[in-house]
Amino acid sequence: MFTGIIEELGTVVALERASGPAGGRDADARITVRGPLVTSDAALGDSISVAGVCLTVAALGEGTFTSDVMPESLRRTSLGDLEPGAAVNLERAVRADGRLGGHVVSGHVDGVGRILSRAPGPRWDDVVVAMPPELAGYVAEKGSITISGVSLTVTTVGPDSFGVSLIPTTLAATTLGALRVGDPVNLEVDVMAKYVERLLTTAGVLR
Repeated sequence: MFTGIIEELGTVVALERASGPAGGRDADARITVRGPLVTSDAALGDSISVAGVCLTVAALGEGTFTSDVMPESLRRTSLGDLEPGAAVNLERAVRADGRLGGHVVSGHVDGVGRILSRAPGPRWDDVVVAMPPELAGYVAEKGSITISGVSLTVTTVGPDSFGVSLIPTTLAATTLGALRVGDPVNLEVDVMAKYVERLLTTAGVLR
């Protein structure tokens, strides 16, 4: 589990895709990321959120870690679009005795959105993000959403888009500060909303 509070801006060292006819997003890949802070106490099998995607540490290097990325992750996230040198938001799994500074984040991406617009304010940016319409029911004004691993508060909601405001810390300490219109972002809606829907559906309240 994560909190959506980014600990470090990492750098993609390599993204090695499976070769042959099964290559592309129908195959797996291995990603190596440089992140001295998140690897400082990492062990094999640990979970690290990379751009909002929960990945398992499969190998450790000098300030780097390598993870296997399954076809499902490549299909449903923007990880497959990354190139060496790209910056990525990194967060270690939250400790049981740590503060929950953001909200409950699983690292299981629900879909890929795109930046529709961004309007700079005096010290912040207002950003509108296009989302898959099937996610709209889980997004509420003043609720929480995760964008590429960053816990944010929703400011406005439409049928296929929502807005957020990025404070100076978010602009400086995450990849969101450099996003341009059209850029893809990983979206994870509040997991609590999904569990509530599932419970009500199985109980016959929702159909």
